Amino acid sequence: MSNRREEGTGSPSSWHYRPVVSHCGGNTVSNLIMIIPPIFGAVQSIRDGLEKRYIAAYLALTVVGMGSWCFHMTLKYEMQLLDELPMIYSCCIFVYCMFECFKTKNSINYHLLFTLVLFSLIVTTVMYGMLVFTLVLRSIYIVTWVYPWLRGLGYTSLTIFLLGFLLWNVDNIFCDSLRNFRKRAPPIIGVTTQFHAWWHILTGLGSYLHILFSLYTRTLYLRYRPKVKFLLGIWPMVMFEPQKKH
Repeated sequence: MSNRREEGTGSPSSWHYRPVVSHCGGNTVSNLIMIIPPIFGAVQSIRDGLEKRYIAAYLALTVVGMGSWCFHMTLKYEMQLLDELPMIYSCCIFVYCMFECFKTKNSINYHLLFTLVLFSLIVTTVMYGMLVFTLVLRSIYIVTWVYPWLRGLGYTSLTIFLLGFLLWNVDNIFCDSLRNFRKRAPPIIGVTTQFHAWWHILTGLGSYLHILFSLYTRTLYLRYRPKVKFLLGIWPMVMFEPQKKH
């Protein structure tokens, strides 16, 4: 989401938006974590023949990253919509995936789809918060009552996302103080206080891990024998062991 202060005059319909913050390369480049890894995840999902909902989840996260990239590169109001609207839509996809984890393969819940489409039309911060809160409750339910051994992955994704959300709020509240501090501090220290960039990195990683958690839960239910493996020993992905022959 955006991190700029705006001033307007006249009625809301005639406001002229004037960004106070300058273009920040860090806030732009930090979106790569929401663009590149999910593309690989979508490609891998296609290769594994997974349900289209998870391909959509990966690609939705990529769209969020691309929208945020465009906004922070231009700071234009039109691009701000491209930044924020996909966050609502992608969260709706995440909710659908989580609540359909324990259904038959390739089933479609039209009632839930219709409800989420209506929900996505009400674009407010409160609505986004409600969607995230729903995901948190559903995740806690799964790791508490269904698959307790997935607590590590589930709670890691939640913790990383919430840490990013915390840093985003700190950056909003203490924006001027942090900017003045960075002017005086050595560059290497100043980079570490670019909390809005950290918000992108942490929420991007947390969202990616959430997709892995949802995918792991779903494929475990479908008896796909999923395993979390690390690409190049660093980046987590859900892979599948060969099915046992009976």
